[in-house]
Amino acid sequence: MGSETRVAVYTRVSTEDQAKEGFSLDAQRERLEAYCKARGWPVARTYVDDGHSGRDVRRPAYQRMMEERDAWDTLLVIKMDRIHRNSRNFMEMMESLQEWEKNFVSATESFDTSTAMGRFVMDIIQRIAQLESEQIGERVYMGMSQKARTGPGILGFNVPLGFSVSDGRLSVNPEEARVVREIFDRCLAGETTEQIADGLNARSVRAKRGGRWSHSRILYILHNPLYAGFLRWDGHTRPAEHPAIVPATVYERAQGALQSRIQNPRLARAPAKLPKERGPVAASPRSREAAAAGG
Repeated sequence: MGSETRVAVYTRVSTEDQAKEGFSLDAQRERLEAYCKARGWPVARTYVDDGHSGRDVRRPAYQRMMEERDAWDTLLVIKMDRIHRNSRNFMEMMESLQEWEKNFVSATESFDTSTAMGRFVMDIIQRIAQLESEQIGERVYMGMSQKARTGPGILGFNVPLGFSVSDGRLSVNPEEARVVREIFDRCLAGETTEQIADGLNARSVRAKRGGRWSHSRILYILHNPLYAGFLRWDGHTRPAEHPAIVPATVYERAQGALQSRIQNPRLARAPAKLPKERGPVAASPRSREAAAAGG
């Protein structure tokens, strides 16, 4: 990095920092200006965030500095925690600086990405951060997979039509459940997903979170074992604690009906196979009528 390098001097302090460390804005600025003078770097811009937490990326001076990146080549701080106290935010900033071909220097920690050693250290830090992220992902995946097989409650997802959620458990929303049962009944009566969607739209029946019904929304409901009292995640399907909206037999018949209407087998969506052990089920309107009639 030559003498023409333009430097953005960034200083930050919060009230808590000053009380604990005595690291005032003036002290940071004086040391950084002396650092630039010793290395022959001109200070292009100075950015000061007074009273802002290092965990907040919406600091006004920090945001302005990033927007004005064409005015400087190197970002200089007294310590890395002056720019970010969150490792994820720091790594995201470093990725942006690399993309913009900017350098980062921490004056008191001998961290300088314009040097071969600094770039090497940065590469190691990035690899460690990536490893940590992947390990966290693996632990979350293992936990979710185990819960999908055996655990109580529900896994994280948007609550589908027909259900409400309270204290982490699903309960039936009666008004929405009537729409779900109608969709299954019309599917078993021979209607296509497009015909079902058109019929609901013609009556101004709204889908979950608003919007019009479509082939994909109808198919999502018909293929979702949640409505039969089961949970599915990552290929695992198990009986759940929430009440079903349609009987498992109705769900399985709907899967067969959908499969029989696929003209191109390669486009078929594999139905979820329900375990032999059943979850709690609720009868559909037509099945209740059949039972009342002795059918």
